[in-house]
Amino acid sequence: MALHSDIFWVGRQWAVTGAGIQAVDQRLRGVLDIDIARLWDDTHVQSRRAKPGVNVEDFDKAVTVARERFPETPASAPFVAQLKALGVIETPVVSPVVPAMQLRAEGKLARFLPQWRVRR
Repeated sequence: MALHSDIFWVGRQWAVTGAGIQAVDQRLRGVLDIDIARLWDDTHVQSRRAKPGVNVEDFDKAVTVARERFPETPASAPFVAQLKALGVIETPVVSPVVPAMQLRAEGKLARFLPQWRVRR
């Protein structure tokens, strides 16, 4: 798997990216990579650290940088918290002038709803 486009730190063997910790050597095809969701799972991190050929100092530095970059999220909503940490989800701005848009199709089959198209 290629390195993620967002690169925050690069060491000799490991890189901290938007996907988590990734091996710089692409011949491994992402076998040793650690996703952001499993970054705080100590057993998973230690299993990757114990693999032969892993530069321990570089790996420890990558884990430290990644854990600073992606703080531990509560277990109730890890995916949403991860997206908020990455800046994908922003808190909505409530405007008193413009009401919030609502879509409703209660009790109607989708194939019988009127379709709209953009005309040129």
